[in-house]
Amino acid sequence: MGFVLFSSPFVHPRLQQIVAKMTLLDTLLFYVVHFVDKLGLWHRMPVFMGLAYLGIRRHLHQRYNLLHVGSMYGQKYDHQQFCYRTADGSCNHPFDSLVGSQGTFFGRNMPPSSSPYGVLDPHPTLVATKLLERKKYIDNGKQFNMIACSWIQFMIHDWIDHLEDTKQVELTAPEEVANGCPLKSFKFFGTKVVSTDSPYLKTGTLNTRTPWWDGSVIYGNNEEGMRRVRTFQDGKMKIAGDGLLEHDEKGIPISGDVRNCWAGFSLLQALFVKEHNAVCDMLKERYPDFDDEQLYRHARLVTSAVIAKIHTIDWTVELLKTETLLAGMRINWYGFLGKKFKDTFGHICGPILSGLVGLKKPRDHGIPYSLTEEFVSVYRMHCLLPDKLIIRDLNSTNSDYSDPPIVEEYFLLFPPHSPMPLDCC
Repeated sequence: MGFVLFSSPFVHPRLQQIVAKMTLLDTLLFYVVHFVDKLGLWHRMPVFMGLAYLGIRRHLHQRYNLLHVGSMYGQKYDHQQFCYRTADGSCNHPFDSLVGSQGTFFGRNMPPSSSPYGVLDPHPTLVATKLLERKKYIDNGKQFNMIACSWIQFMIHDWIDHLEDTKQVELTAPEEVANGCPLKSFKFFGTKVVSTDSPYLKTGTLNTRTPWWDGSVIYGNNEEGMRRVRTFQDGKMKIAGDGLLEHDEKGIPISGDVRNCWAGFSLLQALFVKEHNAVCDMLKERYPDFDDEQLYRHARLVTSAVIAKIHTIDWTVELLKTETLLAGMRINWYGFLGKKFKDTFGHICGPILSGLVGLKKPRDHGIPYSLTEEFVSVYRMHCLLPDKLIIRDLNSTNSDYSDPPIVEEYFLLFPPHSPMPLDCC
């Protein structure tokens, strides 16, 4: 039973119903976290206190903010026969063949909004102008670069994409912001709303990608996509002679997921195709009896794990750039006992001491695994693009290698003071 510690204005009305269901201890923990949030202090706390805050927050989210959408359940299966990543993400959960597969529902962290305001109130272009307009370009130095910008798009193409309806939607910028918008209007396909056959959340949306960290961005999200990218020789994947992606007769890149692709994104796809092929070479040398399928499956497991590790303890900590987040993400991966202990003894002490990677059983907290609608919403990040791209001559011998001469400067599409696009990924 909830414990009302403060007056209702302290807690948003949408949260009061959740707080009312909490145990006394969880209610006290909620108010501690909520108070810290109100003060905006957590990232300035000493590391150990910051980790305690994050641990409490995750505990509350796992217990009260995971909602199952839909009534689709798979079958139990002999998971010893599927010790590899399947093409469509099925048979990756040890107790349910459909969890995390292509075409399953996005989950939720909160019930759908019952707000009286419509999708166009306020208008999306007005929101972009107020919240995302670049007033002044600030160089972030060596913290982030264009590869980091490409990386998050690389990850989005691995995890999430809504099934679209066949009806197009057109948005036209209102007069008060139209002059500052690169596009006065644009068309897109709306998200398809699907019945869940559930009495609780009656409608939901489907994920056309596999929400596992399975490298589907280069391997594809189904059998057809997987066959398109494989050579079926020595477990390897298709790559052009110049080290870039191959293209089909229509000029479309041959890779796992190529929607909204651009040069930076395609370069990362090519890089990890080459990584996969290099792993195949290593495996073939050490295990000469492996056939094409065995080489492919093992190389995919290795390459997918490398991608997950880069995002967790390299990209994310560089983006957030605090000592608390650095410690927290490394604890997620290695546990409190650290990398050296885990490398020496393996995962023997549970998730807190040895990390989440290497658990014998999934920790779903009573809800089938999925990525959530709220996760998709908050992952609409600033596009990270600079005002201009500088092309340098790396082959020049007339200057210091650390500062090669500039060949050309390209100013990007967006004027210096225009709003950035809402969805860059």
